[in-house]
Amino acid sequence: MSTHPVTSHPTAARQTAAHPSATHPTGTHPTGTHPGKPHPGDAGRPALVIVGAGPRGTGLLERIAANAPELYAGSGLDIHLVDPYPPGGGRIWREEQSPLLWMNSEAQDVTMFTDETVDMAGPVLAGPTLHEWAALDGHAFADRRRQGTYLRWVYERTVAALPPDITVHHHPCRALRIGGGHDGRQLVWLEGHARPLGADLVVLTLGHLDAELDAEQQELAAYARAHDLVHLPPDFTADSDLAALRPGEPVLVRGFGLAFVDLMVLLTEGRGGRYEGETYLPSGREPVLYVGSRRGVPYHSKIGYSWTGERPPLPRFFGPDQVGELRARPGGFDFRRDVWPLVEKELGFAHYHRLFTAHPERTRIAWTDFEEKYGSGDGAEIRALVASAVPDPADRLDLAALDRPLDGVRHTSYEELQTGLRAYIESDLTRRHNPAHSVDSAVFLGLLSVYGQLVGLGDIGPWWHGFFSFLASGPPGPRLRQMRALSQAGILRFLGAGMTVTAAEGVFRAAGTTVPGATVEARALVEARLPHPTVERTRDTLLRELYAEGAAATPEGLLAVDPADGRVLDRSGVPHPRRFALGPHTDARGSGAFTRPRTGGPAFRQNDATARAALVFLRDLARRPTG
Repeated sequence: MSTHPVTSHPTAARQTAAHPSATHPTGTHPTGTHPGKPHPGDAGRPALVIVGAGPRGTGLLERIAANAPELYAGSGLDIHLVDPYPPGGGRIWREEQSPLLWMNSEAQDVTMFTDETVDMAGPVLAGPTLHEWAALDGHAFADRRRQGTYLRWVYERTVAALPPDITVHHHPCRALRIGGGHDGRQLVWLEGHARPLGADLVVLTLGHLDAELDAEQQELAAYARAHDLVHLPPDFTADSDLAALRPGEPVLVRGFGLAFVDLMVLLTEGRGGRYEGETYLPSGREPVLYVGSRRGVPYHSKIGYSWTGERPPLPRFFGPDQVGELRARPGGFDFRRDVWPLVEKELGFAHYHRLFTAHPERTRIAWTDFEEKYGSGDGAEIRALVASAVPDPADRLDLAALDRPLDGVRHTSYEELQTGLRAYIESDLTRRHNPAHSVDSAVFLGLLSVYGQLVGLGDIGPWWHGFFSFLASGPPGPRLRQMRALSQAGILRFLGAGMTVTAAEGVFRAAGTTVPGATVEARALVEARLPHPTVERTRDTLLRELYAEGAAATPEGLLAVDPADGRVLDRSGVPHPRRFALGPHTDARGSGAFTRPRTGGPAFRQNDATARAALVFLRDLARRPTG
């Protein structure tokens, strides 16, 4: 946890560092307010508390700065940012982390600034992408420390852009709970503070959260303690203590997504290994990683070429009208039955639009004829249409095969599986870097469009998010090349699909469906995935108590919010007038706090709506007669 007070920056003169007088969580005694004295902003001015000062909190603050000249002028306002980590980057994007860890997007695809493609009521305030700001090659994958620096700069620029009567205070600690009724001021208790912060409004931009262990993880952890094993539960890899994973020893790793990529990097290059071309030269300090998952393969590589030509006109079959119809159904909707067919048709439209317009030589009929029949067809009719119009099966979109590439694949030995998985990785790299397969890039655009629409449906369950990440949010190509090199060096071993873990006879044991009957034993197990906190299992006491006191939650355990502006709902569906929430802990979660330029950014739309609702509330509150 960061313990350094945030001092005022030259470009952010209206920011103050606000600290508790009581002992700080780390035991230090920062300067600032004193016992019994009010916190900054308690002297009668309106106050807004934002809990979470990472990218989402910074994005909300940017929208406040953009909308304040229109909606809130002359009344004065204190904005309190509560976060133990530095504003801008927050925990995940803090500047104090390994330089070996990269962003998962090209620098040209990362922005914190809106543009005219964002459907919002507030003004567009242009700003640079990461690659423009850092003078990077647009196709480079910047390290996360540089992204943290960019986010800090965005925060400082935003604070400087606020009207002169709005002041920002950063409290480098955690918020513990919120009190106060619907009609009065809110009270936000802070860790280490003797007095709560008074607030007219509270916005929770908490970001990704830690979770208490579920039943399976509790059992594995207890077994590890009883038998002197190593068990690392789901966590943010950069925060995991990897020292217990000893050189040369086998380590079972469950999870093949981005958390695994970080783990792989920290246990190889992070321990002194290096790459010479396509070859990995071990340092001798690496463990041997045995990795598997439900799919048994890594996420698809990032696409390694630029888009050219006409973009598919999206949304087409899954847009606001369809979302509105689904929300209005009296009996609700089922994702697989009601939503997925629309999503599948939308992604197929993006795929075939690109194939027919960019690669017409690989089709048998004119696009206009195909488009007409595709638009009016159902599942079976579309499959027949595609079979007749697209001769090569490799040019047809098969989402089921993409989702589970090892279904039905069987190998007779782990050695055979290693060869097969290296070939799979090579094939994926070749395809994702070849513009002859630009239909993949069109499907990526379709996935972004669909994600933006799904935000309006609230909690749709976890399946979609995993599917989206597998296809659209995979690692940079160089990381997959490193996987291949580590496999050839014997540092990385593949376990295949359907991975299961058991604990017996003093060890952990992994098995899977790709090599029937085979098992691998180890004294260490790493769960390479992010925690999945619910409002009941989150380690965040504020969110847990909010739920205990009556805030509504979805079946997946997400905090329920009003999709219009992010106000927190109670269990009767009534929005709290003074409490808002944005981010992955809510059922209005988007695909990220920052996004590609010119893609409509759902998070930007949400930030703008919440900022405007908050400013209007505070303005009207300030205009009420007193006495």
